[in-house]
Amino acid sequence: MIYLDNAATTRTAPEVIDAMLPYFSEYYGNAGTVYSLGNKSRNAVMHAREIIADSISVKPDEIFFTAGGTESDNWAIKSAAEAYASKGRHIITSKIEHHAVLHTCQYLEKHGFEVTYLDVDSDGLIDIKELEAAVRPDTILISIMFANNEIGTIEPVKEIGELARAKGILFHTDAVQAYGQLPINADELNIDMLSASGHKLNGPKGVGFLYIRHGIKVGEFIHGGAQERGRRAGTENVPGIVGMGAAAERAMRIMNEKTAKEIRLRDYLIERLLKEIPYCRLNGHRTNRLPNNVNLSFLYIEGESMLIMLDMKGICASSGSACTSGSIDPSHVLLATGLKQDEARGSLRLTLSEENTREEMDIVVDELSGIASRLRRMSPLYEEY
Repeated sequence: MIYLDNAATTRTAPEVIDAMLPYFSEYYGNAGTVYSLGNKSRNAVMHAREIIADSISVKPDEIFFTAGGTESDNWAIKSAAEAYASKGRHIITSKIEHHAVLHTCQYLEKHGFEVTYLDVDSDGLIDIKELEAAVRPDTILISIMFANNEIGTIEPVKEIGELARAKGILFHTDAVQAYGQLPINADELNIDMLSASGHKLNGPKGVGFLYIRHGIKVGEFIHGGAQERGRRAGTENVPGIVGMGAAAERAMRIMNEKTAKEIRLRDYLIERLLKEIPYCRLNGHRTNRLPNNVNLSFLYIEGESMLIMLDMKGICASSGSACTSGSIDPSHVLLATGLKQDEARGSLRLTLSEENTREEMDIVVDELSGIASRLRRMSPLYEEY
């Protein structure tokens, strides 16, 4: 099997599994208890919190554990809207956000909030001038993702943070794809809230975190006990949190070497595909993109057909976000960049890891070349062209 869908999820690293295992059976105490077995769990949670805080240069008590990126996005946006509603009811986001952000904003629109959805250019970048022009006296939150999960484009986060801070507006970023792939210093980037998920960086599924800067008055998201300093009730997922901490520690340790390898493979794969398969185009910025992301549109071909034929060859890929798998609608991200519906439907996302090899890239190109040729021979659109 050649696995090229690391934006959907990653293989849990062996050292992460090893770190988690004792907390299922040996150190299984509830972290909220006072006896020594519970203390072992509580100390493990504290250690993971310290690791993650250090990874983005913030304080441990600014890190709150969640069930993943979707929950973190919901918490940041809904709680900020509720907490700052007396100041204003206007939110700014972009048209290419993950649905965890878009659907949350749409929910708020039904409850009296106004949302501005910024356009992006053909590479998927927002325009800072357009963002500044969208700011109103009643704007309370800007939520722009760090890097896009489909096309890999990295947004101008530093400039967004500077603008938001100068205007006195909260800035939240969905960093689910960027965390562990790119260096992040939340203070230097003027980020007020940041979402991340464990299973995108070789950690376990079902755990993530939300960074909330000191002084941000967002309230509790899940009501109940006093866990997560009274803001997110529920017994702590100790094995998951331990795994998230171990995955974060690993990601920071290997980041430079890992991303350098991924960029070499990414560029090699892009160059071969564009050169050897006619009528395909790269989606997203050519260089200002995630180290492991390749997204192309193949004209006169359905993306789902390519996925099925790739799977028959033992190659795992995607035609967009894993969260919209099974949807017959073309990607909202690709449509926002100006692609036509037929072009968007012919998209393929290949996301690499440090485990992939150049030999695998050669196999993928060779197989895709044959698949594209076969599918086009069956396409009435291609025949007409």
